[in-house]
Amino acid sequence: MSQRILITGSEGLVGTALRTALETHGRDVSGLDLVAADHELGDVRDHERVRAAVEGCDGIVHLAAVSRVIWGERDPELCWATNVGGLRNVVEAMEARRHKPWLIFASSREVYGQPDRLPATEEMPVQPVNIYGRSKVEGERLVQAARDRGLRASTVRLSNVYGSVQDHIDRVVPAFARAAVLGATLRVEGAGHTFDFTHVDDTVRGLAALIDLLVSGEAAPPPIHFLTGRPTTLGQLASLAVDIAGTSAPIEEGPQRSFDVSHFYGVPERARQLLGWEPRVGLRIGLERLIQEYRRRLVVVEQEGARP
Repeated sequence: MSQRILITGSEGLVGTALRTALETHGRDVSGLDLVAADHELGDVRDHERVRAAVEGCDGIVHLAAVSRVIWGERDPELCWATNVGGLRNVVEAMEARRHKPWLIFASSREVYGQPDRLPATEEMPVQPVNIYGRSKVEGERLVQAARDRGLRASTVRLSNVYGSVQDHIDRVVPAFARAAVLGATLRVEGAGHTFDFTHVDDTVRGLAALIDLLVSGEAAPPPIHFLTGRPTTLGQLASLAVDIAGTSAPIEEGPQRSFDVSHFYGVPERARQLLGWEPRVGLRIGLERLIQEYRRRLVVVEQEGARP
């Protein structure tokens, strides 16, 4: 069944990978992003631009967001306006349509804050500890309200997605991978902090499976985790990166940040049951791929006589 799918945040880590995967399988995809080119350029805070982008779409994957905890702390107003106001614009544009599109909203493990017990299931209470997490909780509330009004809308909760050298260089996995290749210092802010690192390929497969479900006309499922269920400390991540890179890059411990969750990993069982999804890319394999790509790029840069 042919459907036109809009991806907001189409130029981001998940958006670019998802678009490639969908188009490879014959899906008709359009994008909306602050850094997109030509007719796909747009800001989800702009109600009229969102309305125009939603027109003619059969489904929307809403990824656009101020997507970093630290960015939210630096500019709370922008975080709320984008993450909550932008989603509200999308929902309002959808509900204005006679033919109502379906919606997938990308939320985050940050909604749980510091869970009372681990691993976390989707039924755990939400208790965010930072502005980014609070904006995602409010986004989930907007999605649930839209569901109550009859919109087919589903929330997915993502966890520390990584896997591309095009990602923000100061995010922990690419930062560690690049530093390990260069032999530079890996600065670990909270060595004992534990997270559930999920490769972007696995995230995209999960989203594609959920899209297939919604395209088939099935009811939108409740919130779903796409994560591995395997905890890794930041100290272990740093050591693994250095081991894979085979360099003598030093690891330096620094103080933890007051607005960070310190421990999280989750249960992926609902995704298995509802979508037949399970993670395939282990952390070592995913990190090896990333380090190989950084090393390849370093060689190219050295051959061109420029800085990496």
